[in-house]
Amino acid sequence: MIGRTATGESTQGYLPRVVLRRCAIVGLLITTGSGSSIGPACVGLAIVAGRSQSAQAAEPQKPARYEFAEVHMGAEIRLVLYSGDEATANRAARAAYEKIAALNKVLSDYDPQSELSSLSETAGSGRELPISDDLWIVLDRSQRLAAETDGAFDVTVGPLVKAWRSARRTKTFPSEERLAKARAAVGYRNVVLDRKTRTAKLLVPDMLLDLGGIGMGYAVDEALRVLREQGVSIAMVDASGDIACGDAPPDRDGWRIGIAPLSESKGPPSRYVTLKNAALTTSGDAFQFVEIGGKRYSHIVDPHTGLGLTTRMSVTVVAPDCTTADSLATAVSVLGPERGIKLVFATPGASVLIVRSEAEGVRTIKSANFVSEPAGP
Repeated sequence: MIGRTATGESTQGYLPRVVLRRCAIVGLLITTGSGSSIGPACVGLAIVAGRSQSAQAAEPQKPARYEFAEVHMGAEIRLVLYSGDEATANRAARAAYEKIAALNKVLSDYDPQSELSSLSETAGSGRELPISDDLWIVLDRSQRLAAETDGAFDVTVGPLVKAWRSARRTKTFPSEERLAKARAAVGYRNVVLDRKTRTAKLLVPDMLLDLGGIGMGYAVDEALRVLREQGVSIAMVDASGDIACGDAPPDRDGWRIGIAPLSESKGPPSRYVTLKNAALTTSGDAFQFVEIGGKRYSHIVDPHTGLGLTTRMSVTVVAPDCTTADSLATAVSVLGPERGIKLVFATPGASVLIVRSEAEGVRTIKSANFVSEPAGP
């Protein structure tokens, strides 16, 4: 999901396929007075250079840190990885970005030529459409979660999402007629997946599938998988808050990920989590919302009511993979704290942090297994 408030590990400016810094000592971050990181420091080089050649030869060379950034699927996607050589780093990053670009042609609801759009065009026709492995995996995972949440997570919500996108542009409330028509085309039970033939059928006319609550997480997982296939296991993929982490960086327990406060999404992180071989997604309305008649409506739509959520909140989910984290964050946002925490508790390896703005002030709720550390003074 785009517009998240989680922040990745480094904040130095980045360019696609360009090595920003390579140091004999890597993984060290300099922190400014404001608490922001300015990237890997090259301090210690003089000390290394002053050692005897025999001492340097005896020490195994640590992999260097590389950073990349490209825009895909409507978001800047950052890769931070460690590799023994520049050629491997560049090759791995290029392969990861190529996979993401290919997935956009499958999962995008903005691209009229995407595989997802082609499937939506068959809605109500009675046609069964063969679908690719990637689309099958995402739809299958989506339908399972939809059933588990009684439709709180529902990828058929596209007609409603489209109505609220228009509302954000025009600053006007969707008409009752438009919302009623959109609601008639929403319902996860109207998606039929045939496991034997690997086909999908949409039963109701005017259905529009929207994978905004799961597609980016899947793309991040696939990018990390490709990096591993290229021989890079120490890596982080950050797609505007959908974050997947591989092995821990050298001499560290894991990747330190900052979570921005609800009141100031662009401010410094209020807390940190440390991850390795795990993923994190933060879902919220910090960037995508509309105020109509003095009321704030989120871009996250409740499939049952057809309305954008009105309680300001952020939901951070940690899970074994980003597909799970992304979809759970959306589901918990719709379900609310009590049902949402139960859902996460029932998901192996998952934990959740919910921060809500309520009449009494900001309220923080978390599952017992959510581990984080507060930001320093």
